[in-house]
Amino acid sequence: MKMIKGIVRPEKVEEVVDALAEEGFVALTKIDVVGRGKQKGLDVGGIHYDELPKTMLMIVTDDDKVDKIANTIIEKGRTGHFGDGKIFITPVEEAYTIRTGAKGM
Repeated sequence: MKMIKGIVRPEKVEEVVDALAEEGFVALTKIDVVGRGKQKGLDVGGIHYDELPKTMLMIVTDDDKVDKIANTIIEKGRTGHFGDGKIFITPVEEAYTIRTGAKGM
């Protein structure tokens, strides 16, 4: 299993989530976050914005579905401008369902 953390622009979240749902990936977590990338913020009209709002999507999936999910996030989350976001993929050793205590996805 892998955890995919996709950090995207807030205005692109619903488009990304809808596309993931169309692909059959409906289980995810959305978290509002703030941060900055390599550009260290954004200058607009003489004002420097050090941290910008983003949304992090967290998805745990089987290894063979990672590329499809990452490609969907890239395709639907891209504007072509700085600050489009980032995707991080990490291994998941175990998962448990709290309600039932069941192990696994």
